[in-house]
Amino acid sequence: MNLRFQKFFGLCFALTCAISATTAQASELSDKLQSVDHVLLMRHTLAPGVGDPANYSLSDCKTQRNLSDEGRKQAVAVGNWLKKQGVTTADMQSSAWCRCKDTAELMKLGRVTIEPALASFFDDMAQAKTHNQKLEKFIAEKLKTKGKQALVLVTHHVNIYEFMGENVASGDLVLAKVDANGKMSAYQLIDRPN
Repeated sequence: MNLRFQKFFGLCFALTCAISATTAQASELSDKLQSVDHVLLMRHTLAPGVGDPANYSLSDCKTQRNLSDEGRKQAVAVGNWLKKQGVTTADMQSSAWCRCKDTAELMKLGRVTIEPALASFFDDMAQAKTHNQKLEKFIAEKLKTKGKQALVLVTHHVNIYEFMGENVASGDLVLAKVDANGKMSAYQLIDRPN
């Protein structure tokens, strides 16, 4: 076999190994999300600013802090990345805030349902513990019926911080292992995929 063919076959072998490794990693996330003890939390993608304007209304997106064009592109990119990981459909649950709903819808993983337990409590931080208990209860109930369907929860920084105790950036994902009561026992932070 001449040197050119040896190099060609060596390159093919290396590419096959790289593809196999990527597939193994991809299926690991998908496999975990198909189990009954993992959920994926996500902070909405880029919506410049902090909080919402005074007198905002949940029924009027124009009064809220919303996704920028970059944030909209980020949401599409995260959805595409999850599909490459083998998560092609999901039970998509979202906060009622437009930046969360838009993030969830742009990911195109399934019908988006508004869930009150994912609502922001930024305007009243004293509600953090109560909101987190509602979130844990919601997760516990969803675990009973989720089967192999991935459960994706699109919410806010304050909710994720209270749930896991760590700051996350816009579009970051948290793969959370939870017990039957919806309490987190371990997590993996996944920086927002590009």
